[in-house]
Amino acid sequence: MHATYPLLRSTDFPEIRRKALDTLQVNLGYKCNQTCQHCHVNAGPTRKEMMDEETIDLVLQVLKTRRLTTLDLTGGAPEMNPHFRHLVREACTLGVRVIDRCNLTILSEPGYEGLAAFLANHQVEITASLPCYAEGNVDRQRGDGVFKRSIEALRLLNAAGYGQPNSGLELSLVYNPQGPSLPPDQQKLETDYKRELADRFGIVFNRLYVLANMPIQRFGSMLISKGQFADYMRLLKHNFSAANLDAVMCRTLISVDWQGYLYDCDFNQMLHLPSKLRGIARPHLRDLIGAEVEGRPIVVADHCYGCTAGQGSSCGGALAA
Repeated sequence: MHATYPLLRSTDFPEIRRKALDTLQVNLGYKCNQTCQHCHVNAGPTRKEMMDEETIDLVLQVLKTRRLTTLDLTGGAPEMNPHFRHLVREACTLGVRVIDRCNLTILSEPGYEGLAAFLANHQVEITASLPCYAEGNVDRQRGDGVFKRSIEALRLLNAAGYGQPNSGLELSLVYNPQGPSLPPDQQKLETDYKRELADRFGIVFNRLYVLANMPIQRFGSMLISKGQFADYMRLLKHNFSAANLDAVMCRTLISVDWQGYLYDCDFNQMLHLPSKLRGIARPHLRDLIGAEVEGRPIVVADHCYGCTAGQGSSCGGALAA
């Protein structure tokens, strides 16, 4: 796989600094039951990296000590971590909002029976990847049969109350482009998704997030192989919007890798660009307990244009109204 950071290191991206921290985004491991073309984590079934119980407990300590409001769980497939349910239970006990970034097909894997009911019982918000409402497009990007399994999982979640009016169980779907292009207008595409999924499959959900593909890891390597990397970077830079800088997720979120080390976002984690805490070369969760992070500079490189192009892109979807 081609290394992308050497092409991203030199940058003219504006300096940005942290606001008050409210979210821990925790990568529980790079193991996944899928191997997706666009995956910026390079996750897959053969990955061995997995957060251990000691680090899980440190996550809970940080949440409690800093009184953080949100725990955002990602991977790989975060549910494949053997301590996933322990972490969710304890975080809910603390009154923390928990988000599970679910690939949907994990719900039908052997050994994960009852996962949908567990998530519903603990009021976990689900943000689920479904890069299109057309079967062919999804299967080309995520693997044969993934679309049908995703539809079955969404029906299971709907039956558990997710996406239903007044249930309190939030279900968001995530779209990303098939190739090196910017996502379409989020509100218009959400209308299309809701119509198509309801009419064809009887599926309901709360909202759609559109995300830009990041020019790193598997997707970035593919761009290099096809000779499209420079063109994609020009597209991102040409569509840069300074209005998005105030709302990028890295200003209020810290990303935690499977070993407990800290990064300004999940993308920086994949590029091995650690956060800047005063006097600490490679900060860890244990350093975060008493650290002052507000006002600290955020580590940037050219991939940051992916979050600020056009309507903007973050783990919570488009940044512009």
